[in-house]
Amino acid sequence: MITYLKTIILIGIFSTANLWGQFENPVTLSAHAESSVRAGEVVNIIVTAEMDAEWKVYALRDQGEGPIATQVVVTGDPIHESGLVLEDEPIEKYDEGFLTNTRTHQGGAVFTAPVLLKSDLAPGTYDLSVNVLFQVCNASLCYPPKEDVLSVSIIVEAGETRDDHTNIVLVSDVLDDYGNINLDAAIDEGFFSFIILAFSMGLLALLTPCVFPMIPITVSFFTHQGEKGEGKPITNAIIYTLGIIATFSILGFILALTLGASGANQLAANPWVNIFIAALFTYFALSLFGMYEIELPSSLRQYSLKQEGRGGVMGTLFMAVTFTLTSFTCTVQFVGLLLVAAAQGQWFWPMIGMVVFSAAFALPFFFLALFPQYLAKMPKSGGWLNSVKVVMGFLELAAAFKFISNTDLVWGWGFFSHNTVLAVWAVLMLMTGIYLLGKIQLPHDSPMTSISVPRLMLSTAFLTFGLYLTSGLFGQRIHGLIYSYLPPIVESESGAVRTNGASMAEEFNWYRNLDEGLAEARATGKSVFIDFTGYTCTNCRWMEANTFTKTEVKHRFGEMILVQLYTDGGPNHRENQQYEIDRFGTAALPYYVILSPDDEVITTFPGMTRSLDDFLDFLDKGLAG
Repeated sequence: MITYLKTIILIGIFSTANLWGQFENPVTLSAHAESSVRAGEVVNIIVTAEMDAEWKVYALRDQGEGPIATQVVVTGDPIHESGLVLEDEPIEKYDEGFLTNTRTHQGGAVFTAPVLLKSDLAPGTYDLSVNVLFQVCNASLCYPPKEDVLSVSIIVEAGETRDDHTNIVLVSDVLDDYGNINLDAAIDEGFFSFIILAFSMGLLALLTPCVFPMIPITVSFFTHQGEKGEGKPITNAIIYTLGIIATFSILGFILALTLGASGANQLAANPWVNIFIAALFTYFALSLFGMYEIELPSSLRQYSLKQEGRGGVMGTLFMAVTFTLTSFTCTVQFVGLLLVAAAQGQWFWPMIGMVVFSAAFALPFFFLALFPQYLAKMPKSGGWLNSVKVVMGFLELAAAFKFISNTDLVWGWGFFSHNTVLAVWAVLMLMTGIYLLGKIQLPHDSPMTSISVPRLMLSTAFLTFGLYLTSGLFGQRIHGLIYSYLPPIVESESGAVRTNGASMAEEFNWYRNLDEGLAEARATGKSVFIDFTGYTCTNCRWMEANTFTKTEVKHRFGEMILVQLYTDGGPNHRENQQYEIDRFGTAALPYYVILSPDDEVITTFPGMTRSLDDFLDFLDKGLAG
């Protein structure tokens, strides 16, 4: 249906060509060179689109399906290289006509196209051609796409090339087709662009699986705060958010300076940190079950009372620190680059980037902290709200076993294995369903005379989920998102990880040493696929369960030499970690690289993606290289 509507709309757009051909296009274009320039320098070509306020043209990039994105291309014999075209910040919103999100410039736009001139130009005047493709629309109609060609004269003056006039940012320099970021180029593009990039990366990090365990933790903690009446809800939420931003930025920066670029990953994989988080989650869960009330030590309570006039501040900040520790495994490529830069002595851009990244990362949790406190203050909230707390307690207890299993992986206990944690989760989900049916009574529960329909439906969902997890103990394939939270199945002899019930080593030979993989590549002439991964990396498990298992991916893997380099445990993990930092300038996990048999980098891919097509394109580029 949507495709049909889009087709009708596009037919309508182009069918208006004859009808509107008698009117002038509402867009007036002009172009000029920003200034005079010398040979070998960069000159900015400014393209201005003027129109009445009711009209709009579409942005250059990230456009939804349907509208035609604006294109600005400058050509001419004097040009050595063209740079990334910049534009004013577009307006992004849903377009009812195209049935998709669009990015537009309303009432006019200015585009800046930088071009690098040849170094052997003689002084004089030269003409450049500016091709502008655009589509203009208002609330009721769209003109057909139109291409205008403008002529611009530039004056090349005599003189030596000035070094500070030669910097140019290429499209591929900032963000390539697979999302690889060039930090230096992003910084060169300007402060505002860097802020937008950092904020966008923070929002993208929220889509990674390792964020989800903090949702029930946040809701349950601030529900408890609301019941106790500790602090104002808006104040508590702000303190929590600012605490996350501060601890994420400062702790990440300190770790980079003291432990190097991999400091955040080292902290996330540290067994003592994982034991601490598991114990903390268990402590909260038992409190939610009604076993005891959480109270800060008297000295901290007194300090909090003096500072704020009411209790709860220290506890809120403590939760912010806990959030930071549990979320360090979500250090996507952008944070990995910032930590590398910090470890190499830079401080301004990494600190700005970390603050903006963590602000975007913490923003949804401001609302998750705010709403439960108001719910707790509602009349007659005691009975159903206690049930919410108990359900959250079961979820927190399940999360605790995730962090215990991380410690097990690093220390090699072999007890909290894949099947053990899966069995515990299945029991906890079944118990949650039984509790919602009223068959389990805990200390603060109100007597149940009947079961509401929503409660019955929720109970059914938990019981079904518990049975689904139980089926995984008997060979049933578990969904990739759930599987990514479970500890991996590690082969006792090879140390290889089984991917969602199937050993990757059974289908392909994964080398654990890069030198051995390169030797095989030189003998066979095949490309080398490197998977930088970790035993405690949730996002790595997601990729292995959801992407590596696809038939199309397996087919391409069969034509490559495969190497897995673990950076958080196992033989040579420190060397693997340092190799990733030194050669590729990042400490992010997962991270994928394709090398030629001669050890030359063909292409890289920045970790977790939900787009199979992007990953296949990456593999195809590696095979073609």
